[in-house]
Amino acid sequence: MADVKIAAQTRDEFGKGAARRIRRESKVPGVLYGHGTDPLHLTLPGHELLLALRTPNVLISLDIDGKTTELAIPKAVQRDPLKGFLEHVDLLLVKRGEKVTVEIPVQTEGELAPGGNLLEHVLVTLPVEAEATHIPEAVTVSIQGLSAGAAVLAKDITLPAGSTLAVEGDTVVLQVLAAQAEEAPEGAEGEEAAGA
Repeated sequence: MADVKIAAQTRDEFGKGAARRIRRESKVPGVLYGHGTDPLHLTLPGHELLLALRTPNVLISLDIDGKTTELAIPKAVQRDPLKGFLEHVDLLLVKRGEKVTVEIPVQTEGELAPGGNLLEHVLVTLPVEAEATHIPEAVTVSIQGLSAGAAVLAKDITLPAGSTLAVEGDTVVLQVLAAQAEEAPEGAEGEEAAGA
């Protein structure tokens, strides 16, 4: 995975008023932390950050004040619940070669066995440990021919090279449920017969 380069500025203004001023300039307040260092408060360009965050677990190369470059992954993202714009981002400092635990999306391919079965995603993301500069974007699971009662466990999923499970192997990720037949409400048949 290629890292996304974003220019960031350190900030020394804090609080709601400062955060509002930053957002009015189409920028996003953020915090970079990790490796036992003091948290570094940053201002990031809103549009570039929004584009970068479209990729799950994106590796961001931060050019801080044009002086230093740090690698980070998004840890927590706060969005406005109505308008969806970014309000704040927490970034975790990482180093090349370091293992990090992240959650990667679970995607499916194939068709379930005939019979109107339903696929339940028990986990929509799978916790894995991977090298910080080689975080997989997603994991794909074949559901071809699975019938009611079948389950896919975490240990059954083939992970990308260099990744290991960060969850118990017996954890259910996907399961196939039998379709529920709709039943007529009780007494409906009797009422129809009485009305005839």
